[in-house]
Amino acid sequence: MSNAQAFTTAAMPLDQQIVLVTGAGRGLGSSIAKAFAHEGSALVINYRYSADSAEELAEAVRARGGRALAVEADVTDSRSVDTMFETAAAEFGAPVSTVVNNALIDFSFNGGDRQPADEIDYSDFADQFQGAVGAALNTVQAAMSGFREIGSGRVINIGSNLVQNPVVPYHDYTAAKAALLSLTRTFAKDLGHAGVRVNMVSGGLLRTTDASSATPEEVFDQIAEASALGRVTTPEEFASAVVFFASPASRAVTGQNLVVDNGLVMG
Repeated sequence: MSNAQAFTTAAMPLDQQIVLVTGAGRGLGSSIAKAFAHEGSALVINYRYSADSAEELAEAVRARGGRALAVEADVTDSRSVDTMFETAAAEFGAPVSTVVNNALIDFSFNGGDRQPADEIDYSDFADQFQGAVGAALNTVQAAMSGFREIGSGRVINIGSNLVQNPVVPYHDYTAAKAALLSLTRTFAKDLGHAGVRVNMVSGGLLRTTDASSATPEEVFDQIAEASALGRVTTPEEFASAVVFFASPASRAVTGQNLVVDNGLVMG
């Protein structure tokens, strides 16, 4: 591939991309999928349990003239992930060009119910590692043949500002997201020669998703007061940053972690 061709594929417009969002049947994943649909991207809406809402989202995108496919897959199962990518390529006639690793192992963001350090079991860490690092490993490896065919690829991992500021010690969740940040950087270095960019977008508590629905209202108020911009980040605001990392505007950016939390955590 010539340098000119490589630049063209790296700068692939959003409306020419096929974007796979894991855990997109509900919550933040649904907001991310909608943001890409707004830009004209074809969507692979991955879900595991949220079949009805995933199908409804796909139908809503198609009703507006967009392209969308809802696909059930357990992203911690490599064979299931491989099948999902094959299904997507058959549906759209081209490989997936962008992967958003958003799916989250069941977790409730309620500090009052967290497991303290002297009680938590390693099995809780293992579950979170499998859901974060294991799932991302599966999706990236499944995407690579398509990325090589296209000549470029984009991976956006969803992280957490708790890695920088563990104000609530969700030990297992935060450790897994820290490991995913490391994977983001090492994969960015290793896959750069193939034109693959790997970045992370990290948020804090979002108002509101399924995961944050158990959060007491006073916690949201405290976060808003502590944030530089005086408010709690919405899923839609967060999704806009994810879209940026798939857009041509970020074609020279890889291995980075962007914290999107209205200035709660800086640096």
